Amino acid sequence: MRTPPAQPSPDPFAPVPDVLAEPDRPVRRLWVAGISLANLGMWMAFFGPLQVLLPEQVGMIAPGSKETALAWVTGVGAVFSTLGTPLAGALSDRTTGRFGRRRPWILAGAALGGTGLVVLGRQDDLTGVLLGWSFVQAALSCLNATLLAAVPDRVPVRQRGAVSGWIGVPQSAGVVVAVLLVTVAVSGVAPGYALIGALTLACALPFALLAPDPPLPPEARPPWRAFARGLWVSPRRHPDFGWAWLTRFLMQTGNAMFTLYLLYFLRDGVGYEELFPGSSAADGLLVLILVYTAAVVSTTVAAGLVSDRIGRRRGPVCLSGVVSAVPAFLLAAYPTWTMSLACAVVLGVGFGIYLSVDNALVTEVLPTAEGRAKDLGIVNIASAGPQVLAPAVAGPIVVHLGGYPVLYTVCGLLTLLGAALVWRIRGVA
Repeated sequence: MRTPPAQPSPDPFAPVPDVLAEPDRPVRRLWVAGISLANLGMWMAFFGPLQVLLPEQVGMIAPGSKETALAWVTGVGAVFSTLGTPLAGALSDRTTGRFGRRRPWILAGAALGGTGLVVLGRQDDLTGVLLGWSFVQAALSCLNATLLAAVPDRVPVRQRGAVSGWIGVPQSAGVVVAVLLVTVAVSGVAPGYALIGALTLACALPFALLAPDPPLPPEARPPWRAFARGLWVSPRRHPDFGWAWLTRFLMQTGNAMFTLYLLYFLRDGVGYEELFPGSSAADGLLVLILVYTAAVVSTTVAAGLVSDRIGRRRGPVCLSGVVSAVPAFLLAAYPTWTMSLACAVVLGVGFGIYLSVDNALVTEVLPTAEGRAKDLGIVNIASAGPQVLAPAVAGPIVVHLGGYPVLYTVCGLLTLLGAALVWRIRGVA
């Protein structure tokens, strides 16, 4: 029997395709504006429902068990986002064709997510709300994975702090814009969902259609076995990546638990509606969000620029965690409206620093260029996973284990622990 010829081994000196090469040309302002607008639409789709629409919708359907019901809806939805983002990112990394690797997934995620929000607004039972929000989360994970990968795809390391700062602004502004739209521009749950859904697609279209997205050559696509094997990254082989993941998970868990029941905290813990007759707790939430966002916007771009200039990532991330923990401890001790306003400022400053510098840090510890979107999707588990864990932990604390003072104390401790562990990352300054 004739022995088949041996297959040639890959040439280690073969040139790296341009699409996988480390970027060295600074991106222009128009590109930054486009990705920032796409992120604005995505974060409106995330936070508009989470902050106002879902609590109001669940409160109307199950007023006697709203805390537990909201925990189930947000928790199950976060599972879909947690699993969907790395999977969508991995598929994006393997996508070939003349339209590019990222563009098809940006368009699909925005279109399906916007449609899902419209359908979600028409649900009048908890099962429908849970299924609808889960679908929206899965669709938005496609959009999120590809927007995350666009930074290491196109932005050089020396510019990533500043660009991450500009991209971080919409994450906070999206909360403000979404809350304003669903509380001031329109009235009612269904119209609010429909408006947010339409804007999600409209904001994503300019970047999807106009931003450069070079195609991946078919011969550079990894085989399916490597695809399946690489859906997770070993912390032993890539310890910096593992520590960056754990740091983000702890800090985001503290933040998720802090914000999940904020509307109910103002209504039941602070007594906002008794303090200001004729106003609703949603009005107070809007004020806090406006104050918080102003603090975030004033710090996130500046923090990114400073981080780029001094070449340091770990110190600013640790500082952001310490600053962000302070409001949790203050609210645990002094649950008043005045203290809530002050804490919104401090939390905004801390999270503004964190948004830009931590995002830049993560892009510098990615294991491979071939799996940028997938690896950032794994990092996103550290952001989406807390949305699953937070309801499971925060709900019992509020209902059975001491209420809001204990909840906010736990939030502060988790944030401090995450800030301390950032020093275990050795591969970045």
